[in-house]
Amino acid sequence: MRNLIFAINTTLDGNCDHTKGIADDETHEYYTNLLRSVDLLLFGRKTYELMVPFWPDVAESQSETKAINEFARTFDALPKVVFSRTLASVEDKNTRIIHTDLEGAIRKLKREAGKSILVGGVSIPSQLIELGLVDEYRFVVAPILAGAGPRLMEGASLPETLQLKLVESKTLRSGCIALRYVKE
Repeated sequence: MRNLIFAINTTLDGNCDHTKGIADDETHEYYTNLLRSVDLLLFGRKTYELMVPFWPDVAESQSETKAINEFARTFDALPKVVFSRTLASVEDKNTRIIHTDLEGAIRKLKREAGKSILVGGVSIPSQLIELGLVDEYRFVVAPILAGAGPRLMEGASLPETLQLKLVESKTLRSGCIALRYVKE
């Protein structure tokens, strides 16, 4: 069975707003390596629309630093699934939409052959965490107090406390700490 990995950037106070934090070359290299370990990306509509067409455009223009361009190329090449009740179509050739049954769709995807699956964003991952479907967690914690913004698991309710085991940590030059946890 494929692992479902949830990865996100967060501040020390739990803010998951994509405009807060540190997005330097080393952080992009970290995420490029993570992308290379998966063969499917999952998003909700809001996160998907933040990522596409931005990253495919960077992949085509190669207008950023070497590390950011490599992230964009790696991201663009991967197949994507977007979960949405409202999105009717997408222009990205590597993307398909699933409109219903999040739990059933994820269980089916996990049973398929392949590498791990990566999910990003806040809403869809929070739902998947509630359902007990996330196997691994990757947090890049920035040494920033943002004060406000969207937070992980905001409005979600776990049936019980979820105990995680730290299996890897890495301090980046920026002061960010990359943490990798698995369910116990």
